[in-house]
Amino acid sequence: MKETHYISTETLDIETIRDLILFDKKISLSKASEEKILNCRNYLDDKVAKEESAIYGINTGFGSLYNVKISKDKLVQLQENLVMSHACGIGDKVPEPIVKLMLFLKIQSLSYGHSGVQLQTVQRLIDFYNNDVLPVIYTQGSLGASGDLAPLAHLALPLLGKGEVYFKQKVTDASVALAHFSWSPIELKSKEGLALLNGTQFMSAYGVHLLIASYKLSYMADLIGSMSLEAFDGRIEPFKALIHLVRPHKGQLKTAERIREFLDGSELISQKKQHVQDPYSFRCMPQVHGATKDTLDYVKKVFITEINSVTDNPNIFVADDEIISGGNFHGQPLALALDYLKIAMAELGNISERRTYQLVSGLRGLPMFLVDNPGLNSGFMIPQYTAASIVSANKQLATPASIDSIVSSNGQEDHVSMGANAATQAHQLIVNVNRILGIELLNASQALFFRKPVQSSPFIESFLKTYRTEVKFVSEDQILHNLIKASEGFLKNMHIENNLLFD
Repeated sequence: MKETHYISTETLDIETIRDLILFDKKISLSKASEEKILNCRNYLDDKVAKEESAIYGINTGFGSLYNVKISKDKLVQLQENLVMSHACGIGDKVPEPIVKLMLFLKIQSLSYGHSGVQLQTVQRLIDFYNNDVLPVIYTQGSLGASGDLAPLAHLALPLLGKGEVYFKQKVTDASVALAHFSWSPIELKSKEGLALLNGTQFMSAYGVHLLIASYKLSYMADLIGSMSLEAFDGRIEPFKALIHLVRPHKGQLKTAERIREFLDGSELISQKKQHVQDPYSFRCMPQVHGATKDTLDYVKKVFITEINSVTDNPNIFVADDEIISGGNFHGQPLALALDYLKIAMAELGNISERRTYQLVSGLRGLPMFLVDNPGLNSGFMIPQYTAASIVSANKQLATPASIDSIVSSNGQEDHVSMGANAATQAHQLIVNVNRILGIELLNASQALFFRKPVQSSPFIESFLKTYRTEVKFVSEDQILHNLIKASEGFLKNMHIENNLLFD
């Protein structure tokens, strides 16, 4: 039986979420969370029954229609209308792992007891999560303020038996999935539609997913960069602790330490060198890779705060007898963090491509384009072109989305974060970085062959042996697309322990 993760008020961290995904754990509400949800809903029901004045989002219209009072007998229809009218997503489908994270993070946010939802609504979202009934959501439609309205509307539609879901490896009508489990559609009560649609779970799910991927790529960049350094007959001196202790940025120190560990016991790094210095793309890995690590730590801090927060509107405070309409759904902190993530990860790809360029340039005893009989064989000439084109694409994707805004809802929502656009741009950019590093790994492994019989470190030789089971040495020209895809897939599928990624 699969292990269960209990949703509670304990602080969620990235490691917990990564384990939740890796081990496909089931989720359940703790008793304390159930009580918070029930108490909040009971308070709201009592308030609606007694209160005659307008309370935004509970007995009024939405957005610029905030001043339109809705009669009590129309409150259920109001919530269902809200979900249906806001399901305006378009474009590509959001990847299923990110949809599943969206479900989890929405459940987490609703569990704090400040949103006024029914317990059965949260339980149904948990049913969706545990049974892999994943709403079909689209990448375009959110401005990243008022929350991720359109994506979250698509997340909520299946609660009503509407929209589409991924179920049993195909897209099907939500009504079919509900019938399979004998689930009845949920009848949303006052405030519930708004609680489901307001929130930052689209941006947050992308951010958490991409953070996990980015920490892994940061580790792999250090390892692949170490292999390239060895293949280029580079020097160890720029990685000695002394030089980094006098400029002790945390990421810089960590990168230098990690590279020293990777190269421990290497014959190649220890042999006498003919050159005094290496190019920056090798020598400055601690400074460049390290700056990215420091950025990841900042972005992680932002997203940890966000996923442990209540981000719908209005918020209900039972103990204080307050219902407050504010702006916790505004995605500006996430938009800025996602843009910073894009810039930092683009730089990992940028410096990686520079190392690839050096390796194919016929320097330091390596053959031109890393192949025998250059001329007859073009060898690894063009993979560097491919990496360069992806690096330039990343420069365009890394342009900040958060500096943009646009007016919506008749001027009521007059400043938006564009964090959702930052999220989808970051997704493509980080896919691209994996490809760039895959190309560098392809080149570094090829170049190391020409250093034989001198050996790299036991760790790198072991890693290279595993890599060679999937990507073979190239002795003469062949279709390199296949090798690039294999190298990209090798990196994507590699598992690295949490303690190596997040320390």
